Amino acid sequence: MMKRTVDVIGAIIGLVLLTPVFLVVAIAVKLDSPGTVLFHQERIGRRFRPFRIHKFRTMVPDAVQRGGMITVGDDPRITRVGRVLRRLKIDELPQLFNVLRGDMSFVGPRPEVRRYVELFREDYREILRMPPGITDLASLKYRNEAHVLALASNPEETYIHHILPEKIALAKEYTRHASLVFDLRVLCTTLWCVWRR
Repeated sequence: MMKRTVDVIGAIIGLVLLTPVFLVVAIAVKLDSPGTVLFHQERIGRRFRPFRIHKFRTMVPDAVQRGGMITVGDDPRITRVGRVLRRLKIDELPQLFNVLRGDMSFVGPRPEVRRYVELFREDYREILRMPPGITDLASLKYRNEAHVLALASNPEETYIHHILPEKIALAKEYTRHASLVFDLRVLCTTLWCVWRR
């Protein structure tokens, strides 16, 4: 209950303070390439309930048709503004609306698409006892995931067989040690990593 209260208060404060940033980014995204300002995608949330995650669009509108769901290195589908948003993690800011709605928390296992959840359903049965988050231990470890995948001969196979199992292990570690203090540590570390960029 306390976690949810902190999430709601934090999301409201964040949305109010970041309104100018949202406006500037929305204009930049719209001027840089055709398409919508926001990107929406189904993810699997707590107790396997699907929801739509919100992000600022960083790729061309038909990105999935051009190259699937995995983003690799200097992916040509990423727009000029999108590269900046991704590097600074600004594309994640609209997820504050997901937090406010209760789909997500500030800290928790990152939500995956249905395809990957179904591949590891038993693992996610444990992980999805709690709401997914904007950041977590795996987000910190794999903050340069696209560049790691760029070195792989088969990025999706590498993601499924190597990266995702590690993310799942880190998500389980989080669920076993979750607390407000632990959340604060993860959140502060995330902000520090973003600031260093």
